[in-house]
Amino acid sequence: MKLRISFTAALLAAALPLMSVHAAPLQAVPAAQVSNATQATVLAAGWAGERMVGVGDHGVVLLSDDQGKQWRQARSVPLSTPLTGVSFVDARRGWAVGHWGAILATTDGGESWQIQRLSTEEDRPLFAVHFFNARQGVAVGLWSLVLTTEDGGRTWAEQAVHAPPGATRADLNLIGLFADGRGTLYATAEHGQVLRSDDHGKNWRYLDTGYEGTLWSGAVLADGRLLLGGQRGTLLQGSADGKRFRRVPTQSKGSVTAVAVAGAQVLAVGLDGFRVQSSDGGHSFEQMQSADGLSLTAALFNADGIPVLFSRRGVMPHPE
Repeated sequence: MKLRISFTAALLAAALPLMSVHAAPLQAVPAAQVSNATQATVLAAGWAGERMVGVGDHGVVLLSDDQGKQWRQARSVPLSTPLTGVSFVDARRGWAVGHWGAILATTDGGESWQIQRLSTEEDRPLFAVHFFNARQGVAVGLWSLVLTTEDGGRTWAEQAVHAPPGATRADLNLIGLFADGRGTLYATAEHGQVLRSDDHGKNWRYLDTGYEGTLWSGAVLADGRLLLGGQRGTLLQGSADGKRFRRVPTQSKGSVTAVAVAGAQVLAVGLDGFRVQSSDGGHSFEQMQSADGLSLTAALFNADGIPVLFSRRGVMPHPE
């Protein structure tokens, strides 16, 4: 089963008015059908069976059925606010999250979406979503917001998160979600913190990486180690229990917005053209800095092991 790949919270955070979450009530406006949809900023990407799905600014949802060569806009999305995370459990059932605490669901592979949750009085955005199966899912966002569902998203319950070590309250922004094959879930956060849940998001414990900056993204490598991406080109590797983290040397200072893993193939991308790739499961990396310095926001490996990249200017041209 192919699941969500991490998203570009770094670009999103630069645009969000995080300290002004109270605003006029939202009027839900459907996403417009536009001719240049593939040039919209893509903030997350994932797999719906054999279909690639990207979500981003203005409620744009992009679909590709040929491994990323051609893209089209989804025909019906009920919101035009930014979508920041996406997760599918099979070829048809998926969820997306975004501004105003929005959670959207699809049962046709992303062609059309319905609103499951929308907080119209307060813009407390959700940054990432992960579903373990068709019923159990988790969404996370601003100021330690954690929502869980046991019924496929028909109802969502907010989960209390205790304060991190040395703090008096839980107010970290939870930015990325990723899981291993056994259902252990990880959330990347500020101040070098990673949260781990072994019960589908109901309870969490903190893994201190020794890093002080914000961690934007992460993934579980084939051998079970964690690979985390943070500010200013920071890549960290550590064990699943949160011990023995070490920094992976990189030359770029662009924040790492997404990590993609497909077996031994590993790719981390980020702002200012940051791109490093490994073909040995993350034991060694090759720097592949983008020549134009364009900020990369999400990444997937297609069926042939070729990276499909997304940026603040939309879908990157497919390599021939």
